[in-house]
Amino acid sequence: MTVRPTARAVGRLLALPALAAALAGCGIRSTEVPTDFGPAPSRVRCALSEPDVAPQSAPGVPVQVFLLCGSSLVAVDRSVRVPEGTADSQRRVLIAQGLLNQLAQTPSSAEKAAGYTTNVRGGMSVQGPTPKDPDDALRLSTPPGDLTSSALAQLVCTFSDSAAAEGDGSVILGGPIRDGEPLRRYACTDEVRARPGLKEPPSSEVTGG
Repeated sequence: MTVRPTARAVGRLLALPALAAALAGCGIRSTEVPTDFGPAPSRVRCALSEPDVAPQSAPGVPVQVFLLCGSSLVAVDRSVRVPEGTADSQRRVLIAQGLLNQLAQTPSSAEKAAGYTTNVRGGMSVQGPTPKDPDDALRLSTPPGDLTSSALAQLVCTFSDSAAAEGDGSVILGGPIRDGEPLRRYACTDEVRARPGLKEPPSSEVTGG
């Protein structure tokens, strides 16, 4: 015996192609199996998920250095070693050199995971002022003008926020005395911290002390 479909069943069968066409026209593709595209991509938070105890537990004077994270500068905790009994003038230079070394150091694994990087290269040194310089001047082995904008911003913001400077948000920097370039007072501003790669620290020429 042959079973013929009812009119209602035929109508349902005819409606299926129309529904598929309508879905395609709306930009929706039908699928017969669930689709898993995985979790949404994570974003760099520029914050450590838990305290990075390695740099903080190191002996020495607690300091902060500015590292790059995303498009801005972010302060992280460090420490530098200064021998007891060091004269104030020499102490300032030792702290500056310690800060410079910390900036050139590869970020810890926890800092890397949070997105921190540095553009300050190793091998640089810092010295105190010459007899003709202001007392709070610092001279780098590499002229500041030869540094990238972001590396200079890291140095300026780190130094100006430390015992290596006078604590007024600026620092006097120069290169080796033989390069003949004048000393300049560099300022760490909100704009520099926000866009160190695009905004070079503002500066003004400084005459003798």
